[in-house]
Amino acid sequence: MRNISLVALLLAMMLSRTAWAFASFEVQDIRIEGLQRISVGTVFNYLPITVGETIDDVRAAEAVRALFKTGFFNDVRLVREDNILVVKVVESAAIANITISGNKDVTTEQLTQALEQIGLAKGRVFDRSLLDKMEQELQRQYFSRGKYAVKIDSKVTELARNRVDIVISIAEGQVAKIVEINIVGNNAFSDKKLLDQMQLDPDAWFAFFTTSDQYSKPKLTADLETLRSYYLDRGFINFSIDSTQVSITPDKKAVYITINVAEGDRYTVSSIKLAGDLVVPSEELRSLITISQGDVFSRKNVTESAQAIGERLGKEGYAFANVNTVPDINKQNKTVDLTFFVDPSKRIYVRRINISGNSKTLDEVLRREIRQMESGWISTEKVNRSRVRLQRLSFIEDVSVETPPVPGVDDQVDINFNVTERSAGSLQAGVGYVPSQGAIFNASVSHNNFLGSGKRVSADINNSDVNTVYSFSYTNPYYTLDGISRGFRAFYRKQDNALRNTASYNSDSYGLDVNYGIPLSEFQSARVGFGYENMQLKQTTSTPQAFRNFIQRNREEFGLYKLSSGWSYDSRNRAIFADEGLFQTLSLEATVPGSDLEFYTVSSRSLWYKPLTKSLTLSLNADIGIGSSYGDTTELPFFEHFFAGGGRTVRGFRPNSLGPREGTQSLGGAFKTAGNIELIFPVPFADEIKSLRLSTFFDIGNVFADVDSFDSSELRYSAGLSATWLSPIGPFVVSFGKALNAQTGDATEVTQVSIGAPL
Repeated sequence: MRNISLVALLLAMMLSRTAWAFASFEVQDIRIEGLQRISVGTVFNYLPITVGETIDDVRAAEAVRALFKTGFFNDVRLVREDNILVVKVVESAAIANITISGNKDVTTEQLTQALEQIGLAKGRVFDRSLLDKMEQELQRQYFSRGKYAVKIDSKVTELARNRVDIVISIAEGQVAKIVEINIVGNNAFSDKKLLDQMQLDPDAWFAFFTTSDQYSKPKLTADLETLRSYYLDRGFINFSIDSTQVSITPDKKAVYITINVAEGDRYTVSSIKLAGDLVVPSEELRSLITISQGDVFSRKNVTESAQAIGERLGKEGYAFANVNTVPDINKQNKTVDLTFFVDPSKRIYVRRINISGNSKTLDEVLRREIRQMESGWISTEKVNRSRVRLQRLSFIEDVSVETPPVPGVDDQVDINFNVTERSAGSLQAGVGYVPSQGAIFNASVSHNNFLGSGKRVSADINNSDVNTVYSFSYTNPYYTLDGISRGFRAFYRKQDNALRNTASYNSDSYGLDVNYGIPLSEFQSARVGFGYENMQLKQTTSTPQAFRNFIQRNREEFGLYKLSSGWSYDSRNRAIFADEGLFQTLSLEATVPGSDLEFYTVSSRSLWYKPLTKSLTLSLNADIGIGSSYGDTTELPFFEHFFAGGGRTVRGFRPNSLGPREGTQSLGGAFKTAGNIELIFPVPFADEIKSLRLSTFFDIGNVFADVDSFDSSELRYSAGLSATWLSPIGPFVVSFGKALNAQTGDATEVTQVSIGAPL
């Protein structure tokens, strides 16, 4: 149904008044004339007069208005024939089709949906006023995008059976380019300094690749707020933007912007006070204030201080505390007294904690990560920590939290956690035949959320004539209610190590180990493990002499009793695709004195994420490993050597190819150092895709025979682009790396792909 304008309605009533200006009579029958598409029943449904009713001028006017309001008719007339009421109508035209062409910035689907919302759609009654309204609104939309030369032409063609065809032709034109931005009234800061703060910049060297030189009203509004914040953060309390003029050339292709500002005077802070109901000791609240007496006034610091005080009160259950900053400005001395007025309001308690969205994961698996308790007062810190702990589960993609108040109660809330699950499994399988190896079958399956229990299970089978692996591992992250984890691993491995791009030798080993993880604090944990491994080494015709010498000085078969320990600190906001926080590990693995070989390895890794903007994240990674022997063992066994190249170390170089070599074979070494710098960003124009992200990287590192052999000039480095996709069968990583200082004999590899490898 459409809205008929008042003028049209009055005009129709005036034209048809003579049709119903007659003496009253009793209606014995009603006849409808002029219908084409609309059914008689529809008219009777809206007609407020029935057979047997007496009609007069007033009732006739009501009937005409009622039929006009339906929007179905352009004209309505009432005529009396004897005692028969004849309703003569002229139907409004119906829309047969709507065609849109020439649009690029706004998709046809978006336009069609917008038209349908205002009543312009196929099959609806046509109203020219709605079409005019659409043209004006669409023009405003293009103006907001800087396309002032846009032309919109709507053509309405009448068709048979009282229908119309609408054709909307759009000539978008080009975006108006900013030629110059002038700032008038600034004395404290130069034009260049202020323009550097703005998104709009016609002189930027990168303007060709971006839209910084294209005028947009929303961008200008944001830039004006940026200027205001810039001044307010530097003491100019009375700063104001008096006016903004945007001038467009007659051809609507060039834009000139003039911003008139009034800076005012710079103010300093003369005193800082706390007032109100201080439910937390004032000394503790004062320590949260980042602005001091004598400092230049900064709105940013004041706002951050008020937020910090509010967050501290939130830890005590005052979730709806208000902290208002009241400034007392002294214009004569150019100073300001700041008073932080604290209103804690009521202490809020948690009635119920609800979890939704977990169709695969058991409720208790998620609840054990929640640090906020029911029936206790709410702590914003614990709620936020609970959200982060849920996000850090490898099988959880995203978590949202809501705290709706309990109806009828002013001091209780519910906490609703809504989780989005991701695939927790990784699967790889293959069957083939190679004449030199025979039939090959390999399969690997792992699941970090087995049967929704949060337990990790992994099994590997790789069977060929030269490479055989059978392994099984199981980890229960909550072996005890306190969060102590326990894991087992059993394996049998027979392999030709030359297939790993390392020196040629064969090994045959089997073993079993058990490990425990012990939480030390909310962010720290320790790990201890015990295991046994039996290993038998076999030389080949290509085994390097360095490896042969080790076997001769020691032996070919060993029984190794191993101890492992470690410490980790993890403040990342999620385990996969983190964009904030620090992850550090320190691990020590050693054989027990009296084992056939006595050695140890120490490794450390630090991974730091820092969000730069809403979509850009800086990642820094440092990886160091060192190993040695003790007792009667002559050196670190070569099968415990560190390797570098590819993967997490130095992309652009072939995996495991860097470091000491003998001929063309990589020997690895007892000392490894590697570092990475990455700038992580989402897929351009597809920010909503959470399972895929890109990064540019710079890698540096190498492996050395031992610590004394370290030589910084031997470090290799590379740069490139990497893409990571969380596929249904596990993480899929592809990188394109360029070796920047490859030396003679280095094996480079531009494209490197890994599937199912842990991130």
